[in-house]
Amino acid sequence: MTDIGAQFRGLHVPGKPFILANAWDIGSARMLAALGAQALATSSAAHAFTLGKPDGGTLTRDAALAHAQDIVAATPLPVQGDFENGFGDDPETCAETVKLAAEVGLAGICIEDIALPSDNAYDFDLSVERIKAATAAARALPNDFVLTARADGILRSVYDNDEAIRRLQAYEAAGADCLYAPMPKTMDDLAKLTQSVSTPVNALIAGPYTQSDVASFAKLNVARLSLGSSLARITHRAIYDAAKEMFEDGGFTLLGKGISSDKVDALLSLE
Repeated sequence: MTDIGAQFRGLHVPGKPFILANAWDIGSARMLAALGAQALATSSAAHAFTLGKPDGGTLTRDAALAHAQDIVAATPLPVQGDFENGFGDDPETCAETVKLAAEVGLAGICIEDIALPSDNAYDFDLSVERIKAATAAARALPNDFVLTARADGILRSVYDNDEAIRRLQAYEAAGADCLYAPMPKTMDDLAKLTQSVSTPVNALIAGPYTQSDVASFAKLNVARLSLGSSLARITHRAIYDAAKEMFEDGGFTLLGKGISSDKVDALLSLE
């Protein structure tokens, strides 16, 4: 039997980044797999959008696990769960979340250091204890499991790049398998992050980072490129633009730019 966690871990090579494609339903997962994705991830924001909810602490752990299980079952690819803050403040809850995630077939999860639904970062010492507990739970599993520790303070504008580095170094020492600080202000700041640790680093492809290519991230020694909700928001852009044209201008030209049903059917039917 394939150890999906080991398969996922093997993709994480600093300087040779792979694209971790974030899906939001069974159909998007199958299309991404058919189009060449090597691994998939859930997206808390994209999942929340499908439920008519905003991003950030609006999902329950049970809902996230059930959603992740659907994505896992959709393809043979490894899947990472975007599990926000581990669905609890205390280290014990983070550890339990790891165990439950493995039970539904996930190859790994990421846990961030923001006390959702607020924008406040956990105290440094508590944030490290949470990652220690999560990695200990991961190492106790019968199969490999990739624990990604996120320092989300830059993204939330609650701490700077230096503090993100301090936290990532502590998460690395705590045993995290992959490190992630979404949206450093510049590519130079991202380079400082990757240079400060030896553990594989994930970069988020959103905002100004969409203007760089895989080769540019490879030069910075990045190991993984996740999409977050970027791909899902493209679909919402299409809905928004087409609806504006229909309801405000009475036109339908954008509806003629969609991919054909035959093409979608063909992709969804690929094994």
